[in-house]
Amino acid sequence: MIDYATNIDLLDIEVLEKAAECLKTLAHPHRLRMIQILLLESSTVGDLATACQIPSNVASEHLRLLKDRGFLRSERQGRNVYYQIAEPGLASIMQCVTMRYGSKQ
Repeated sequence: MIDYATNIDLLDIEVLEKAAECLKTLAHPHRLRMIQILLLESSTVGDLATACQIPSNVASEHLRLLKDRGFLRSERQGRNVYYQIAEPGLASIMQCVTMRYGSKQ
């Protein structure tokens, strides 16, 4: 039997609980679509709402949640607020999603 505690650097359960909470935040198709788009370019609420085919107020709520969790940041440019990726690890997460689910089945 492998002694995991001495052979592998396992994360503390408290750290894994935080990670699980963050993953729960990402676990929504519209949020994942928004992240896909924002990995390509910064975008406004209106742009993201259109891309997700949802009302702007719903897109705004998704963006607020992602921003509150530290995944996104925003920048005002004139009258528009542009959202951008703040957590570089999102690119790796989306790569995993694409590799697993991206192929046409």
